[in-house]
Amino acid sequence: MKPSVKRVLVGAVAGSVVIGGAYVLVPQDGGKPAPPALGPAGRAMVAVGAGTPAALPDLAALIGEREAHLRAHPGDEQSWAVLGSAYVAQGVRTADFANYPKAESALRTSLRTRPEGNPEALTGLAALANARRDFRAARKWGELAVKQAPKRWTSYPPLIDAYSGLGDTKGAQKALESLQKLGSGAAVLTRTGQVYRNRGWREDANSALTDAAALAEAPAEKAAALHRVGELAWERGEPAVALRYYDAALAAETDHHPSLAGRGRALAALGRPSEALQAYRSALMKQPLPEYALELGELYESLKLRPAARAQYDVLRARVKEASTDGVNNQRILGLFEADHGDADAAVRRLTAEYKRHGSPETADALGWALHKSGDGEAGLKLVTKAMDKGPRSALFAFHRGQIERELGYYGAARRHLQEAMRVNPYFSPLGVPAAKRALEALGEPPEGGPEQVYAPIGEVAPPLPRPRPRPRQTTPRKQPQAQPSPRD
Repeated sequence: MKPSVKRVLVGAVAGSVVIGGAYVLVPQDGGKPAPPALGPAGRAMVAVGAGTPAALPDLAALIGEREAHLRAHPGDEQSWAVLGSAYVAQGVRTADFANYPKAESALRTSLRTRPEGNPEALTGLAALANARRDFRAARKWGELAVKQAPKRWTSYPPLIDAYSGLGDTKGAQKALESLQKLGSGAAVLTRTGQVYRNRGWREDANSALTDAAALAEAPAEKAAALHRVGELAWERGEPAVALRYYDAALAAETDHHPSLAGRGRALAALGRPSEALQAYRSALMKQPLPEYALELGELYESLKLRPAARAQYDVLRARVKEASTDGVNNQRILGLFEADHGDADAAVRRLTAEYKRHGSPETADALGWALHKSGDGEAGLKLVTKAMDKGPRSALFAFHRGQIERELGYYGAARRHLQEAMRVNPYFSPLGVPAAKRALEALGEPPEGGPEQVYAPIGEVAPPLPRPRPRPRQTTPRKQPQAQPSPRD
């Protein structure tokens, strides 16, 4: 067990004396007591300390116990850090973003009480900033936590998330290497798989995440790991495989909302729209995230149910506005929505500001697409190309690039990237897939004549290819090959 987790457990046991002795020591053979038996609050404390998902009832128990303890002991900076981190975890699990201001208040109280040597509070602030998608702030807090406690492995996962959100692959890789030297187990393998996935190393990512799922013990942690393996299968264009992993995640934890949304995606790809709609509705009831509303709206739109689609787009706008009051940044999701379904010029303004803050491949792709939709395809193509060069292998990135190239008259490149989108994941979007098929049909087969003919704008005749120059006559005689011995010799 890592030192940081030991410290958390010591705090949990000490806290139980104040709160009523929730932990029991059971004598083992020889009369020696066994380790403390963890109750709900203890289980949540271990999970929060390690940066892994905790069950919602356990989180509620931990929050209640820490709140009661702090009313009697307001100077306990460690309990303030635990409470703040638990608020973050609860907010992530429930999408109740009102937890985030409470988390910030608790974590800053811990930091004021103990400004130095308090990596727990700094790590909590990094996790909070990641949850709010403020990756610059997350990087700041994460780097401070690592500076204060470079041997504390639990400081590194939030820092890896921050670097990933900023598109800093080198920083994420370096932090991952430090994490791998200090820790092991499902939590480390999960971050390993995420970094590998972001770098396009799909086989390595799948191996790491599959191992994480096998090693995870707590139901919430196992559900999260199984869901990530399912997401990789989805990104590979294997909806039936993804569905099995989503179902396994839901068997581990019945209210795992990301797997409900994943089921909606997979079921729609498998031609089961009624079940897909129900899965999305269930996900939105458990965690009304804007991205779920966007996916459900586009599924409705693909089914020609436009009033229902508009209703989900209204939900998206409302959730983005509501979340912003609690400091949550959903500008990329809102910008993508506006580019496809609203005001493309507004999307450009919004995503330009977001790209300056968080220049990840995902933000670069979103801004490039918005620039294209607003009429500046050349600028858009540069950003989408950058996203493909630096980001994960994404059918959506390839689709955006192919569509922009087609509008610009780069027909060979457009055909290649649209075909790549369909190879990577032929189910990537209920609206994008039909658009990609129509574009490929319009492009047809490549004409004869080589690259110049392929890139010639439609309606124009490309100049004839230059004739190859004759090779100079060889002046030195070639060396005659030696006779090979007969098999009979």
